[in-house]
Amino acid sequence: MLRSLEIRDIVLIERLDLEPGSGLNALTGETGAGKSILLDALGLALGAGGRADMLRAGASEGAVAAVFDFPLDHPGREILAEAGLSAEDDEVILRRRLSGGRLTGFVNGQRAPAEVLRALGETLVEIHGQHDDRGLLNPRGHRAILDAFAGSLPLVDETRAAWDAMRRADMALETARAEAEAAARDAEFLRHAVEELGKLAPEAGEDEALDAERRLIRSAAKIREDVARANQALGADEGAEGRMLDAIRWLDGAADAAEGRLEGALAALDRAMAELGEAQVGVEAALDALAFDPGRLEMVEERLFAIRGLARKHGVAPDDLPALSESFATRLAAIDGAEAQIADLEHEAAAARRAYEAAAASLTEARAGAAGRLDAAVTGELAPLKLERARFATEVAPGAPGPEGVDRVEFRLAANPGAPAGPLARVASGGELSRVLLALKVCLSGAAEGRAMIFDEIDRGVGGATAAAVGARLAALAASGAQVLVVTHSPQVAARADRHFRIEKSVADGRTRTDVHRLPDPEREAEIARMLAGETVTDAAREAARALLAG
Repeated sequence: MLRSLEIRDIVLIERLDLEPGSGLNALTGETGAGKSILLDALGLALGAGGRADMLRAGASEGAVAAVFDFPLDHPGREILAEAGLSAEDDEVILRRRLSGGRLTGFVNGQRAPAEVLRALGETLVEIHGQHDDRGLLNPRGHRAILDAFAGSLPLVDETRAAWDAMRRADMALETARAEAEAAARDAEFLRHAVEELGKLAPEAGEDEALDAERRLIRSAAKIREDVARANQALGADEGAEGRMLDAIRWLDGAADAAEGRLEGALAALDRAMAELGEAQVGVEAALDALAFDPGRLEMVEERLFAIRGLARKHGVAPDDLPALSESFATRLAAIDGAEAQIADLEHEAAAARRAYEAAAASLTEARAGAAGRLDAAVTGELAPLKLERARFATEVAPGAPGPEGVDRVEFRLAANPGAPAGPLARVASGGELSRVLLALKVCLSGAAEGRAMIFDEIDRGVGGATAAAVGARLAALAASGAQVLVVTHSPQVAARADRHFRIEKSVADGRTRTDVHRLPDPEREAEIARMLAGETVTDAAREAARALLAG
């Protein structure tokens, strides 16, 4: 429900505050008073486009703010959440500012683009005029109207979910087929690569280990010859050990005659022999350690070069070859298993398609069953609206499959007996269209609870009993729980209102301005009398106004 509408410095409106209530609200005034300006201003708050010349002359900035009831279960809260905007507990404020030729939108004081305002507006208010191209003239809206009447919105949600599931399954199948086709082109390469890598079986860190062993072997080959010569030089046959033994024997033979003079030398030689023995043991151990199989170097180099060559071939580091081998094996297994995977996905896609077709069929059945009931209900409402000879028909025909089923729905009207039913846009006049719209809204009144519905001169071109019937239907629509605002020139409609507002244009200090006033009962009688009589209000007009207000 629209709680309030505040307009500041828009066209002829300097300051206007409108607080409609629940039920039926009538807005009346002389032609040119500015009723259309008020609706245009509301449209700004709801995200409609605006012009720079909508700013009131002399003002630097204009603004419109509309405050709506916003219960916790309102569908507009999902729109706010998707836009990252916060919501108040029980109300939402849509505001638009016009300054410097630019429009800036706000929701609850937070900047918001026009598309968010428009999306919110569609959940909060309906605006209908005599040429309502959003609802009746556009067949795309007919299906939603029929679904609302049929109470099949849960089926619509189910069908939409089934459509999404079907599309996801189809996309998964399509992706798997494309991947399998691409992978199949690489199958020969992968099989060769997996075989080559498996045969070599490189391990992480093996390149570094082989390189270190290769360096060691090549270094050992160079130094072992020197170590062998050193071992020979220390040997007992021709080396230092043999010569020292000869020296000791010679000195031992001369020791007695030397009378103690050789004891120190002999002791030193004994110590030297011990150290020489230790040196010889160390050299022999080093010689054994430096011994190598001549074929080992060739084997190490062959494997090292094979690993590095394979790494260059695949453009990876040698240590990455094991992971690459595993990756190739996985891809190859996926190729080999693609047929089974695709078969599973085909089964899932077929099941999803059957689920969608079943949901769509249920929706088609619900629509077909509701179409006749809607036709009867609307036709019954048309008779009091002086369209008793008109015949309303809802055509449910096969259409392109989509999120909301497989049906094309179109409202058709036969305005005169014997005439074939045709699309509303072609066969209905403006006045007929407005009354068909009203009849539809009355039939859908249960779905309109809590919504603000605005009718802009929907009663134009009708009077007398027809206008009274229009007023009665608007009152019935309001009584069903919808908040109805009607801009009207019909006294029969205005008399049915729960609240009556008069829009007035005045001139002060050379400036024209538009204001709105809620009329108390005495002024309301005078306004309805004016609407009946024109400029000169007669006693008969006042009496007629009282009669209308009395119901």
